[in-house]
Amino acid sequence: MRSHLLNDTTAEQYRRSVTDGVERVAAKLAATERPFTGITVDALSPRIDAIDLDRPLHDTTAVLDELEDVYLRDAIYFHHPRYLAHLNCPVVIPAVLGEAVLSAVNSSLDTWDQSAGGTLIERKLIDWTTDRIGLGPAADGVFTSGGTQSNLQALLLAREEAKTDSLAELRIFASEVSHFSVKKSAKLLGLGPDAVVSIPVDHDKRMQTVTLARELERCAQDGLVPMAVVATAGTTDFGSIDPLPEIAELCEQFGTWMHVDAAYGCGLLASLKHRDRISGIERADSVTVDYHKSFFQPVSSSAVLVRDAATLRHATYHAEYLNPRRMVEERIPNQVDKSLQTTRRFDALKLWMTLRTMGADGIGQLFDEVCDLAQEGWRLLAADPRFDVVVRPSLSTLVFRYIPAAVTDPAEIDRANLYARKALFASGDAIVAGTKVGGRHYLKFTLLNPETQASDIAAVLDLIAGHAEQYLGESLDRAS
Repeated sequence: MRSHLLNDTTAEQYRRSVTDGVERVAAKLAATERPFTGITVDALSPRIDAIDLDRPLHDTTAVLDELEDVYLRDAIYFHHPRYLAHLNCPVVIPAVLGEAVLSAVNSSLDTWDQSAGGTLIERKLIDWTTDRIGLGPAADGVFTSGGTQSNLQALLLAREEAKTDSLAELRIFASEVSHFSVKKSAKLLGLGPDAVVSIPVDHDKRMQTVTLARELERCAQDGLVPMAVVATAGTTDFGSIDPLPEIAELCEQFGTWMHVDAAYGCGLLASLKHRDRISGIERADSVTVDYHKSFFQPVSSSAVLVRDAATLRHATYHAEYLNPRRMVEERIPNQVDKSLQTTRRFDALKLWMTLRTMGADGIGQLFDEVCDLAQEGWRLLAADPRFDVVVRPSLSTLVFRYIPAAVTDPAEIDRANLYARKALFASGDAIVAGTKVGGRHYLKFTLLNPETQASDIAAVLDLIAGHAEQYLGESLDRAS
């Protein structure tokens, strides 16, 4: 079995095997006509269940043939212009090349003696990002697995900086449309069920700062500790951006940690046209960025950044076998000193390859394109009497629902929209997401593909309307 180990004696086998895999994926990408085949769980499960993992095929060509049947054929392809559902981006080629390199070399970014140059590359990218944000010369950060981990680590630091022995006194303030990871983090951090105070949003789905100020004042009057305010720069459902300058003023006034969840909106850091939309982010104490959303990177590629590098000490533990304290005195850079993870992939390499090939302007141009496309989509929806669109987009998300002319029952309209989404997914012609607004079911386009055109949006809207009308027609037939 040593013949399968990657080393100097198997380099040619490695080249052949990886080339074979790349060629198959390239052929699949070139031939994909729909984002999904529409296969069901019941149809796909037996194929995978029938595979005996204790009976290997002993040949990578045979394994790739099998993989075509159980994965590649029915995968959901985010590169297709009619994949419009979640915050999944098509990826840029330099980043995919970086993925191939980092997987083969397999550096672990926890300690210098496992990563060397990888450590310095990651640190350089952290510095680049904090400079783009404007956090100042004392800033630092570390790559993470994604926005949920980044938010958790930021709130861990905020909890420790709050300096209270009573976790029950701590309060986190976030908008009612903030990411679920805020509440999840509060629970993981041992905070009480009332720890997260939900702040209502305005018509544009932005946090109401008047209410935030009132809640912060009430917190102080009740003898509680305002641990953090989480401002969102790109909510998952609406792409809305909270009023960051006003929130920063309130955080300064009440001595509260300001965290900006820019997992989605971080693409504006490279924008050539819309950077001003996240003005005020430079005043944050911590920031979450997901390069694997609006920087067009493969999953995973994320980071948490902090204004004051010293606060990262709250995540630091020393182990004699790994990162003994003496290494700090010797100025040996161990990234595990900053991270919640120990063994960690060299995901920073993907962003490095991208910046060195395309430059930040290249990334920003792509993100600007999808933000501009969302404005076109909003105009289409606003002018179409078949649909109700919730809010004009700040980034690249559109939330809307089909409104039939002859039906007034909100529950029936809900069912029509749910059916349309499900039927569209089953057809494989396009994929859209869904959410609830005011207790009612809505549909959602998350536009992250610069190849998507306004004509694609118009075509998918027609498909949605067709499926909804089919449901309503069948519903009338059943009723009669």
